Amino acid sequence: MQVTETLNEGLKREITVQIASADMIKLRDERLHDLKDKVKINGFRPGKVPFSHVTKLYGKSAMGEIVNETIDEKTKAVLAERSEKAAQQPKIAMTEDEAEAEEILSGNKDFEFKISYEIVPPFEVAKFDKLKIERPIVDVSDDEINEQIERIADNNRTYETKKGKAADKDRVTMDYVGKIDGEPFEGGADNGANLVLGSNTFIPGFEEQLIGTKAGDETQVNVKFPDEYGAAHLAGKDAVFDVTVHEVAKPAKLEINDELAKTLGLDDLGKLKEVVKDQIESQYGAQTRQKVKRQLLDQLDELHQFDLPEGMVEQEFNNIWGQIAQDLEQAGKTFEDEDTTEEKAREDYSKLAKRRVRLGLVLAEIGEEAKVEVTESELQQALMRQVQQYPGQEQQVYEFFRNNPDAIGGLRAPLFEEKVVDHILEQATVTDKVVSKEELMEDDELPI
Repeated sequence: MQVTETLNEGLKREITVQIASADMIKLRDERLHDLKDKVKINGFRPGKVPFSHVTKLYGKSAMGEIVNETIDEKTKAVLAERSEKAAQQPKIAMTEDEAEAEEILSGNKDFEFKISYEIVPPFEVAKFDKLKIERPIVDVSDDEINEQIERIADNNRTYETKKGKAADKDRVTMDYVGKIDGEPFEGGADNGANLVLGSNTFIPGFEEQLIGTKAGDETQVNVKFPDEYGAAHLAGKDAVFDVTVHEVAKPAKLEINDELAKTLGLDDLGKLKEVVKDQIESQYGAQTRQKVKRQLLDQLDELHQFDLPEGMVEQEFNNIWGQIAQDLEQAGKTFEDEDTTEEKAREDYSKLAKRRVRLGLVLAEIGEEAKVEVTESELQQALMRQVQQYPGQEQQVYEFFRNNPDAIGGLRAPLFEEKVVDHILEQATVTDKVVSKEELMEDDELPI
């Protein structure tokens, strides 16, 4: 085998590998000799088929298999010998000339192919003691717990049928059919629907027009769908709803006591308060984690500056841009609606793509040095969480992941990243800072 480096510029490499036809023929003949004793051909007894006949029938197909196996084997060998790690799957180029390919398969010409790839750039991981992280913490107050319990009680409030007209906070039970230009539209009708007036759960202007109605009334409600409405075909449209009111009910007295807790499957009000506090702390904890991780990644990004493989950056940008374009299309929006331009958006997301590639390489290196691994148990738990998101299709989703290495890789990657982040935080300087709920919940402009 002859290996020749034909390109070495920056992170780009191109290697030409040439294997003599005699070596390829030797590999082919070894395979055919093994096949000769197994193949069944009419007119010949088992094991008595002439080798020349076997070569005539199966020589080219055997050589084709050897070509594919050789490419894979020699590519790995070349990279290992050069102590290089390809940033992405190397690209392989062979002759496109049919006559030349035929000569190679026939064993009359040396086999040559080119390996093109970019290497993972060499860099030194920064010391973790340089990382100074401020962990935002929110103290959960009794008032916040009580407010949440009041909302829970309100959501579980009972109603009592009343005579007379509907007022704010009353519950109306109704049938309705929505129409645009006199034609009913999909999703615009329901029977026996319950609506608490003032809850702002229906289209703006709908609930106010039901105030003053009573059981047995038939009325029309005129509304306009918001310009930002989720369904593009309804956004900004005028609609008329034919409404039949069946019942008006007033809210019963709000009771916050042990009985409320028991209706929720808990022992008493004290236990309900514990559960609510845990839920609030969990919500804040997730946001705290996000803020801490953002600081960590920001600092890692600043501490590591090195050339990036262009192919990885391009692929990451295309992934981001494809999602952005899809989101805009589904929302029926343009870049101008988002107070930007396509040119500015491309610039911003190009920076984001470079950041993600750089941090991905840094975290991968840190994880490799620390021997961070995702266990099979952790992967199975992640898989089960995915499966549970598709009730009724669990088996199909499970089989999809089990039979798709890329999909499994998509589950493993975030688990690996979180474990590496934990590893770094154990060695970084982390100080707690009490902040307000509003400060904690404030969103960053760009995703991590």
